[in-house]
Amino acid sequence: MGDNHFNLPPGFRFYPTDEELVVHFLQRKATLLPCHPDVIPDLDLYPYNPWDLDGKAMGEGNKWYFYSRRTQSRITGSGYWQSIGVEEAIYSSGGGGQKVIGMKKYCAFYIGEPSEGVQTNWIMQEYRLSDSSSTSRSSSRRRNSKIDYSKWVICRVYERNCDNDNDDGTELSCLDEVFLSLDDLDEISLPNYN
Repeated sequence: MGDNHFNLPPGFRFYPTDEELVVHFLQRKATLLPCHPDVIPDLDLYPYNPWDLDGKAMGEGNKWYFYSRRTQSRITGSGYWQSIGVEEAIYSSGGGGQKVIGMKKYCAFYIGEPSEGVQTNWIMQEYRLSDSSSTSRSSSRRRNSKIDYSKWVICRVYERNCDNDNDDGTELSCLDEVFLSLDDLDEISLPNYN
């Protein structure tokens, strides 16, 4: 399920914000409401290495998106995912004050056995509903279903660029890279118009 399997019209790209991933995709998934367009697949992450996601997850640029079930086991064929840092709150931007609608956790992929692995440049951002929103929205659905949909997460996986250490996976423009490559501004001679 890479880029070309969804037939998006020319010019359309899939670059959702954190809030959009939680509100327009994850909340709808957790409450069994349809998503339009339904472009993010369900995928059990843990049998797959991150470089195997192309063709299986929704791909846009160098990022892959998919739904998965929350689980403690994060071991794949070649390594494992390990949490890095602390969870960040995701806030709603709507009127009536900001409220926490979800949480985002960062994980890094390590090649090898747990606690002995070597960290790679692969990063996963795992989004989950906040505890208050997941329990209130899905409690009535839980009674009608054997599957607990509040345990769904949505994942964004990307390979971090070694030269650009942004955790959000954004890329620098060519001009930004040129500007940042200038180590010493004293070496630049600008024209004198006086």
